[in-house]
Amino acid sequence: MPLLDAAVLDRWRAEGGALVDLLARARAALGPIVALPLGGSPTVLVTEPQAVQQVLAHRPERYVKRSHRARLLVGNGVLAATGDAWKQQRRLLQAQFTGPGMRRHEHRIAAAARTATERWAGYARTGECFDVGEEMRRFALDTIWRALTGHPLDDGTERELASVAVVVAALPSLPADSVDAEEAVAADLARIDAVAHRAIEAARGGAAGPDGPGLLHVLLDAAAEQPAYTDRLIRDELVTLLVAGHETTATTLTWLHLLLDRHPEARAAALAAGPEGSPQRREAVQALVSETLRLYPSAWVLPRHAAEDDVLAGHRVPAGTDLLVCPYLTHRDPSLWPEPERFDPRRFLTPGARPGVLGGYLPFGLGPRACLGLQFALRESTVLLEHLLPAYTPVFRSVPGGAAYGLTVRPDGPTPATLAPAGATEGPAAAVPAPAGR
Repeated sequence: MPLLDAAVLDRWRAEGGALVDLLARARAALGPIVALPLGGSPTVLVTEPQAVQQVLAHRPERYVKRSHRARLLVGNGVLAATGDAWKQQRRLLQAQFTGPGMRRHEHRIAAAARTATERWAGYARTGECFDVGEEMRRFALDTIWRALTGHPLDDGTERELASVAVVVAALPSLPADSVDAEEAVAADLARIDAVAHRAIEAARGGAAGPDGPGLLHVLLDAAAEQPAYTDRLIRDELVTLLVAGHETTATTLTWLHLLLDRHPEARAAALAAGPEGSPQRREAVQALVSETLRLYPSAWVLPRHAAEDDVLAGHRVPAGTDLLVCPYLTHRDPSLWPEPERFDPRRFLTPGARPGVLGGYLPFGLGPRACLGLQFALRESTVLLEHLLPAYTPVFRSVPGGAAYGLTVRPDGPTPATLAPAGATEGPAAAVPAPAGR
């Protein structure tokens, strides 16, 4: 396969830019499957859809997920677990986010959306400036907390769980040594552990919430039959679900509000698609979310490790090779997505407007390790937007200058705004940060 020259990579690094910029330049120079001399040995970048499917879906036993960089925070939760332990944990949680399990979350999602809408009504009355990203994080955290415990998120718990976002943001820059890394965020980890301990003990004491028992009760029931579910593993699953259940949704919704600020016609089209509560409007709102996830996928890069020799798109991949599947770049491939940098929700409403191959769109990953909560995330995003879009338009006072690439692709700064009635404008639309990889 094509191998990027080490001197070229060194020159690009000297010119500055994030990892995503290096990957984008490598793909532009040598194609959708290319080896880069990262970390002293070749790492293979994979963005071609059929090769993506082979790595993530068709041969997951050959391309394995190794220790997750979030292990410091989530421990042995399902996000970082491997092997038989992962299969057991995945099987238990899968049922909670599909079919009847998912339906049990509907009233909790709706209640969290109503709470968020009431806050926005207050901002509209007072003219208060607030941070849209923080509001989206608050909503998403409230939603997953209700799903986990059966209780709405209280102010004290919300303040303590701010440590989750602190640790997630710090992960890419923490020391390589695990002891030093843990010491750097020890105070935040202690606050998270204290919240988890209180929640577990409350659930163990039978403290089901007003909406009935939550996912914590499912984990505690599993512990009665499966010795692997120790208090530590229950804590790890709780924190995993907190991280995965709110960070990605909050980030997606924040990007969506920024994009709608620049493209008010997309908001108008979604609301005009049908009356409130109609399938047509819901489909149009879902298209807004889907197009946002195309530009800013929840999982922007998916590392894998070749456990066995294989052949990938005609290229030999020796055992021991590291691979980077990059949905962010696949979603910006002009051969798959015409005008890929343009925000156009109609791609998800018009037959034939999106790639027919499965690996061309994978904002939540693909295959057996695809995100457990994708239905939950899509549902909560759609429900909240159905409440907010008809009533309020955020008017941004400033927008971030770019994107930060960590566990998620998030705006790299605050998003202060006031609220205007839906459809109203105050001056020119703000510019959305230009994505990397142009």
